[in-house]
Amino acid sequence: MERITPIEGLGQVEQVQQVRRRDAAGGFGALLRRELTQAAAPAEESFAIAFTKHARTRAQQRGIEVTPALMGQLADSVERASAKGATNILAFDATRAFIINVPHGRVITTMSQEEMQENIFTNIDGAVLLK
Repeated sequence: MERITPIEGLGQVEQVQQVRRRDAAGGFGALLRRELTQAAAPAEESFAIAFTKHARTRAQQRGIEVTPALMGQLADSVERASAKGATNILAFDATRAFIINVPHGRVITTMSQEEMQENIFTNIDGAVLLK
């Protein structure tokens, strides 16, 4: 009668399985706690603004300097417009205007003061004065 010899390295397989079980239990628990903590925390929505290539070109042509302060004003305008449910807005002040797609946070085009006097703004559902 032949004897069955034990398979070498089986102990290592059992150790790996135990580690995986322990990691899976701890990993899931840690993941669940992290997700619950994030869900309970108040959501801070950040509105990132980007210029389309067309809008950036128009801003340069029209001498409109895109500064961090302006980007902050535009982000604030998008945030306020989003709260009211607007999707395409005219954000403007006395010297410049921006058509912005709110859901995507994209500046579609820019206008200088002279161009604002001659244009009719269509396909917008809101207007925001820049602060």
